[in-house]
This record gives sequence, structure tokens and C-alpha cells, in this order.
Amino acid sequence: QKLECAGEEKRVGTRTVVVGHRPVSETDAYVAQKFCDNRIVSSKYTLWNFLPKNLFEQFRRIANFYFLIIFLVQVIVDTPTSPVTSGLPLFFVITVTAIKQGYEDWLRHRADNEVNKSNVFIVENAKQVQKESEKIKVGDIVEVKADETFPCDLIFLASSSVDGTCYVTTASLDGESNFKTHYAVRDTTVLCTDEAIDALTATIECEQPQPDLYKGSNKLHFSKAKGVAVYTGMETKMALNYQGKSQKRSAVEKSINAFLIVYLCILLSKATVCTTLKYVWQSNPFNDEPWYNEKTKKERETFKVLRMFTDFLSFMVLFNFIIPVSMYVTVEMQKFLGSFFISWDKEMYDEEIKEGALVNTSDLNEELGQVEYVFTDKTGTLTENSMEFIECCIDGHKYKDCISEVDGFSQTDGPLKYYGKSREELFLRALCLCHTVQIKEADQVDGLIGHPERKDTYISSSPDEIALVKGAEKYQLLHVLNFDPVRRRMSVIVRTTTGKLLLFCKGADSSIFPRVQQEEIQQTKVHVDRNAMDGYRTLCVAFKELTQKEYDKIDRQLNEAKMALQDREEKMAKVFEDAEADMHLIGATAVEDRLQEQSAETIEALHAAGMKVWVLTGDKMETAKSTCYACRLFQTSTELLELTAKMVGESERKEDRLHDLILFQTCFLCCRSWTLSQEYGLIIDGSTLSLILNPSQDSSSSNYKNIFLQICLKCTAVLCCRMAPLQKAQIVRMVKNTKGSPITLSVGDGANDVSMILEAHVGIGIKGKEGRQASRNSDYAVPKFKHLRKLLLAHGHLYYVRIAHLVQYFFYKNLCFILPQFLYQFFCGFSQQPLYDAAYLTMYNICFTSLPILAYSLLEQHINIDTLTSDPQLYMKISDNAMLQWRPFLYWTFLGAFEGLVFFFGVYFLFQNSSLEDNGKVFGNWTFGTIVFTVLVFTVTLKLALDTRFWTWMNHFVIWGSLAFYVFFSFFWGGVIWPFLKQQRMYFVFAHMLTSVSTWLAIVLLIFISLFPEILLIHCWAPHLPLALCLPGGAEHPRSTIPLGSLAHPGHASTAPCASPPSCSLSFPPAASASPPSGQHAASCQPWPLAIGFACP
Repeated sequence: QKLECAGEEKRVGTRTVVVGHRPVSETDAYVAQKFCDNRIVSSKYTLWNFLPKNLFEQFRRIANFYFLIIFLVQVIVDTPTSPVTSGLPLFFVITVTAIKQGYEDWLRHRADNEVNKSNVFIVENAKQVQKESEKIKVGDIVEVKADETFPCDLIFLASSSVDGTCYVTTASLDGESNFKTHYAVRDTTVLCTDEAIDALTATIECEQPQPDLYKGSNKLHFSKAKGVAVYTGMETKMALNYQGKSQKRSAVEKSINAFLIVYLCILLSKATVCTTLKYVWQSNPFNDEPWYNEKTKKERETFKVLRMFTDFLSFMVLFNFIIPVSMYVTVEMQKFLGSFFISWDKEMYDEEIKEGALVNTSDLNEELGQVEYVFTDKTGTLTENSMEFIECCIDGHKYKDCISEVDGFSQTDGPLKYYGKSREELFLRALCLCHTVQIKEADQVDGLIGHPERKDTYISSSPDEIALVKGAEKYQLLHVLNFDPVRRRMSVIVRTTTGKLLLFCKGADSSIFPRVQQEEIQQTKVHVDRNAMDGYRTLCVAFKELTQKEYDKIDRQLNEAKMALQDREEKMAKVFEDAEADMHLIGATAVEDRLQEQSAETIEALHAAGMKVWVLTGDKMETAKSTCYACRLFQTSTELLELTAKMVGESERKEDRLHDLILFQTCFLCCRSWTLSQEYGLIIDGSTLSLILNPSQDSSSSNYKNIFLQICLKCTAVLCCRMAPLQKAQIVRMVKNTKGSPITLSVGDGANDVSMILEAHVGIGIKGKEGRQASRNSDYAVPKFKHLRKLLLAHGHLYYVRIAHLVQYFFYKNLCFILPQFLYQFFCGFSQQPLYDAAYLTMYNICFTSLPILAYSLLEQHINIDTLTSDPQLYMKISDNAMLQWRPFLYWTFLGAFEGLVFFFGVYFLFQNSSLEDNGKVFGNWTFGTIVFTVLVFTVTLKLALDTRFWTWMNHFVIWGSLAFYVFFSFFWGGVIWPFLKQQRMYFVFAHMLTSVSTWLAIVLLIFISLFPEILLIHCWAPHLPLALCLPGGAEHPRSTIPLGSLAHPGHASTAPCASPPSCSLSFPPAASASPPSGQHAASCQPWPLAIGFACP
């Protein structure tokens, strides 16, 4: 027997899967195909390739590769410093980074092993054999029990249900936690036992692995199922969708690269100047070859250009420490260690799910403080994705809290005219019958609603049905016409105890109204529209009585369609369409998806922080708009601009509709008088967006996208409804690629949000009820939307300030370090004589100055966390990368140059006194360099102490401990503590230096002079701000906050005055009523939608 996938004849590139590894015919030659095993691999390295692969990736960094070249030059060329001075810091950086990346990859290996080593049951020789998941092969018959996750992609053969059905969730595929019904192949439905299914001899023809998520399932519920493995391991749909994840880079890293280029130019300039002046100096024969140091014959015969190049490389080596290679490892450690503070935050711990925040990518911590646009899903993100039945409308009568409310559109006669039952009974029968709800006993399923008084759980293919079927003749269920996103409705065909055949249907109003008697619509439509405006999810209910002849025809057509091997879905849809025609409308239901706790306050805070929030949802416009008002995305004073399919109208060519976007630009020019006192919001749907983003190739509408984008950027908030997952990513990409490259953040809770989460600069996953694919693919995961407030306003703010200070400080202290070395060349004949000892050169960035800045970058709080969270406008003070702009960078550079000059010339003037000791002895060049180095270490460390606003015991320990360690090391290296170091050139230099009172006075005086400008600037001007914000003009930011309007909910009376529309002439379509919608209170400040562009006649 041969089982084929529907439509397989039209596909190219197929594979043949032998069920149970038994060939169909013993006479036919069978060549076993080779398929990959079922191991999941998300790790980057193995034990064998870790070293070469990691080294290759690390040396792709410019700074690492540069220091490698410098190290090789020191080894090959006779340079003034030892290769150890650059080789040891480079080795330290490479080692620490490798350990960090190796640890993170080990965590991925461990996560893979949890999946690969999990136990599964495979049917072999008519019995079940337990194996590890990674040992599943294509063709194995796998049994999956209730509440187990599918270990690979399976073809459903049989289940424990007699009708061959099973219920699965696809939360990790498409983000939907509702249950879907799957049917086994008719020929294998009866193979329920291990013996029966082991006797099956069949092959399966299916396509080669494709990353199509919407043809798979994830988790089995309510029964046992047997299936044959067709795709395993890295060929499964899940694995194919998670490969090729792009690497995200932060704005700080880009600033570092820009600053690095500047300092590289400074390095080249210094080396060029010294090389040039050396040969100018040596143009005098006495300077070039003094009598006491004659050149050898080899030196005289050396080619001059080669000598000049060698000298240039020697100066490059001498000054190479101006490039802070150790900054990279410090940044890596700061990001890695700093990410734990997010995970440890108790305020972001959720008691309901017993989980806190999760950091998947520590490289983007500082980006949390630079977000300009927030893109958020609605269902499950802003709302709880927990449905509650609110009210229903039956034949125009509204029923709520057991009270029937009658309005002007209601019929007052009791029973319906088209059926001999009361309207209430018929409506409730429709709800009780038209669903796929089942009761599961004993087990509790995540994300589903259970009864506390019973150990039962409702499971269904729709979360709305669980809310509706909580209320109750026996009926015989004949057929279920399943729900799908295209039809947007479902139906059941039942037989009553009296033999009557009924079809009950429920679905969205847009799919039910065209299929019922038109005279029945108006009385229900009023309630549907009003419920949608109130933010409720609505469903319409209809029915139809079938004759036996009509039912036989439908039954025959359904069976034929189910057995079709080609175009099965299209044929089924055609039967459904014919069966669901000419129905009678009974009524409608309203179900509420409640807002998450503090979601409105969070959006308000994000607005106040200067961020623009866009809601991207698949819900209908009315429901999404009402939710946006409830969560304060739109204020009652917000003027709304609408671009929806309803306002586009019908047109033969897409270009005709796109042409109306020209009016969009005209209206925009008319509304140039927009000011911050008036807020504007935009509403657009998916079909209209596709016309803008994907015009036909012969269209001359290429500039429409830019016009649309300009309107979006002018609006305070944007609502995009009826959006497909791909369109969400397109929107994020469009904004991300605009001028200025604004930092974007996407937040969602389902796998259908993964595309926009991966597209944005920062992706946030909500640990909600729609599976965990969003949180697994995100950079950060939080339990609730409300936690976004602290994550951005507090953690993001502090991380950015810390790492920006770290970067500027590293460049500053290395300039202070190398500038005296450069100046020293003017006093030693450009002979490449080092000013500092090799040990000091090596230890400066590794030991003496590394820990204080690391502790600062982890613990600093220049503003209290509670203040940051309660005052969102503080977020704008660091926006647009304020602390890493060229103005603060130049300030740090000039500060480093000033202090370097003070260090060198201060000690130089001290040495103008030929005798610095009582006994008349003079100090040598190593003493000169040691005094400069001592002033340097103390100054840059105390500079950091002045910048510290939040002192802890750790700050005290590392700052004063680093200074103490420097003194201890100098005594140790000078042979005072360790006498065996007598022979080296620094013997007793440091101890001898401290015997001079003049040296003590000079050190203290030079430190004070160096830090005096800093004391004046920060501690007398703005003691509560970081350095970059204290500079004149340092807080100039183009972003500004927009005053929030009244917080009154639409539909409720408000005392705030209604905002006047902009002063421009606009044409309104007939759909835009000049009077308030029905039911709108006259005192409400609900603005009318302003139709622009498509709607203009």
C-alpha cells in the first residue's frame, strides 16, 4: 500500500519513507535511503573544533587581529619592548573570551542533551521498545502518549480513539494554545494495537524537508497516537525555522569601532611624526653616529627605506597600548555578569508561573536604554489571552447577568418565526453543539481553564469556546466542518432525537453575515459593533435545517473530498461553502480578553520616556482599537487616521487604489501645523499595508512607501490590525531601516511573533499561554508586559550609562598612559627608548586599572532605581546614544591629553633640580618613568572614584585594593619583598624614589592638578548626572515627549475638552459618519476617525 501526501504529484524533490523499515515487495530491490538522525544541535562548537573555530572568530575582530600583528612584529623585528608586553594581554583577552563563549556553548549542549536523551517508545516486532529520542530513524513507528511532545515530524497513523482522532496543540509552532483535531488516514485508523500496526506494510511519498510551520503539530493531548517518522533531527520543521539566526550588534559596539578608528589614526600619526623627526634628528652626523656608538658595517649597508619602515613598526609597537585591547574582554565580562542582575530581579518574578526574567543574549543589555520604537502584539501580550463570557444577543435582545435588555431594534414577539422553538433554547443549543470542546479528567494542562472544584479540564480548538461552553436531549454528531483562518467559522451537522437534521454555524461577523438572510442582520449588527467598540471578541451564531436529500449530498461530497489525493483542502472548502449557505441568524456572543495587569500604566510610561508604541495584531480593527484605548495607547484626544480595506473600496487594479496615496501626501502637507499639543494615531490593516509595501512591478508608486512611513513617524501611536506574521516583520524592518536607524524593540508571546522579535534590534518574549517559542527566540524574556517598564527604564538606563562610561574611560586612561611615552621621545633623540618598565606596560590594563572600572560598570547607580522607574523622562536624557556622541568623546580625549601633559611635564620640571636627594645623588630615567606611572595610576583610579555615585563594599575594595596592589607589586618587582629579583633594572627604584620628600610632594600636587577640572565640572555643577550629561550641550536630544491627554476611556463621559481637528480641508467618505456612532454618549471625547488618502473621492 502506498500513502501519499495531498497534492504530491505537483511537487518535485520527494522522499520515499518505508513504514517500519519493511519493503512493500520482497521481489523489488530495496535500497535504504540515508537520512539524518534525530539529534537536535543548537550548539556552535564541538570538543574537537572549539579551539580553531573560536580562535578564527576572535581574530576576526579588528583589535585582536591588530595586537596579533603587533605581537608578531615584536617577535620578528628588534623592537624596544618585549613581545610579552603585547602577547600577555592578548593571551588574557583571548582566554577569557574563549572561556565565556565555551561556557555559553556548554549550556546549549546541555539543553540539547535534555531533548536528545529523553525517552520515547518505538513499535518494533509487535511490541514497544523504549529508546532515546536521538536514536529515532526515519520510518520508525513512534507512539506518543498524552501530554508528550512530538520527538520528530510524524505522519499520523492511528490513535486510541475509535474514530482515529487526536487533539494537539501547536503553541511552539504558531503560538496558538488551543487544541486542533487531527484525523488518521482512513486505511490505518483500525490499527490501534502494536501487533496490528507492526503488520502494516506501506511506503510514504512526501516532499523533502521544508520550513513550513503551518503543516505540523507540537504536543499531543487527551489520547495516545501512533505515527511514522518522516523528518528527524535538523530536518524537522522546527529545526529548519531556527537556523540562520542573525547576529545582532549594539549601537555601543558601533561607537567603539568609530572611536577605535580615531585612536588608530592617532597611533599612526604618532608613529609617523616620530619616524620623520628621528631622521631629521639623525641628519646631523654627530647625532646619527656619535663617537661612542659607531655603526656596524651591516647597519651602514642596510637599505634606508627598509630601516625607515622598521623604525616605523618599532614606534607602532612602542605606542600600541593606546589601542585598548583589554577593553573588549572587560566589555564582555560586564555584559555577561551584568545580565545576572536582570535574572535576579525579584520585582520581575511572577508568582503565578513561578518564573522570573530570562536573558538569552547578554550582548544587547545597553540597547535596552536606547529604544525608540516598541512593537507589541496584542493578544497574550497586552491582554491575558484568558476569555470570559460577558453577554449575548439573541434576535436583538441582549442578555447579561441573567437580565434581558431590549432596545429599539429588538423584536418583541417571543419565539422565532423560522423555527418552532424559543429563541433562547435554540441559541443555547447552538452553543452547546457547535464546538469541539472535550473534557479531560485528572490531568491539568498548562494554559487551559480548569474547574477548581473538579479535576477536569476543558480542551478545545478555540479558547473562545471554553468560555462559551460553561452553561446545557442527546444529539447525534454527524459532521464537523472545522474552523480555519480563511473561512473564519466552524459548523456542525447533528441529528435530533426526532430525526431532524440541523446545521449550526458560528464565526466572525464578516463571515456569517453574507451567508444569512439579509433582513435578519441589522438587529444583531448593532450589538456586535457595540461589543467590538467595548473591546470584546464577538462571534455570530446561525443555523440551517437540512432535508435528508441535502444531507446525503453533503455527506457524499465530504467523504469524496477527504479521500482526494489532490487539492484536498480546496475541495473540502468548496463543500463547506455550499453547505453553509442560506442560513438563519440567531444571535451573537461577546467574550472578553482582559487586559494584563498594569499594561496601560506601562504603555503610558513608555510614551512619557519618548518611545513610540505600535500595536501589531491579527484581530479585527474594532476590537483592537478599543483595546488600544483601554491600554491608553490612544488617548481620548488622539486624532485618528485610518487606512483600511473598508475605506479602499473595490477597484480593478491595485495601482488605482495606490494612486490615492498621493492624497495622503497632500493631507500631510496640509497638516504641517501639527504641534506637540495634538496627538495623532494611525490605524492600518494588513490588506492595505500589502498594497503599500508590495506594489506591482509596473506600478509607478515607489515613493508611496516613503510617504506612508513619514506619516507613521509623525504619529504618536500606530495600530496595525489583521496582520500576518510576515507583515509584522516587514513593519519592523521598514522602521528599522529609516534615516537615523532608530533602535527598535519587539515584544510578543507566541511563535507567530518570532519573525518580528528576530527582526528588531531587541526582541522581548512574554512567558505567556501561547507556548515558549517567543521567549526561546527572544533576547530577553519576561513573565508579564508590565515588567517591560523596569527592564527598559531602570535596567536599560543603568546598563547604557555604565557601559558608555566604561568605553570612554578605557580610551581616556590609555591616552593618559601613552602620551607621556610619546613626549619622552622628544627628549631621547627618538631612539624608541621606553618610558615605563616592561612589567608596568604589561600590568597596567590587566591588573592595575581593570577591576575598578569593571566594578563600576556592574554596580553604578547614578540615579536610584525607584526614581528611574517612577520618572520615565529621565530615560530621554541618555537617548540617541547621548554618552557616546562625538562631544563627550572629544571631552574625554582632551581630558586624557591634558592629564598626560601634566604627568610628563610636571615630573620633567621636578627633574630640573639636578639633585633630588640629600646626599646629592640624582635619579635616573627609570625613576622618571616610575614617578610618571605612579601619578598616572593614582589619577585614573581616583578619577573613577570621583565619578562613582553609588558606593558599595566592592567598590571600596577594588579601588583602594588596586592602588595598594600597585604599591605592593612595585616593592615586589623592585626586589624589596622578593630579593631574588636583584639583577633586573628596576631593583630598588620604587623604594628609592619614595625616600625623596620632593617626589612625595610632586606626586600629590600633580594628582590634584590633574583632577581639579573634574572636581569643578562635575561635583560643583551637576553632582547627580553622569559625565556626558554635564557637558555644555551634552543633553541636546531631538526626541521629545508628547503630553498625555485625558485618560478617560472611550465611551465614558470626560470633562476634558475635545481636541479640535487640524486646520485643513479633508474629504470624508460616506462610511465616516458625521454624527457619533450609535450608543456614543454626547459628552464623550471619543475622536472621529479621520479618513485620509484612500477614502477621498
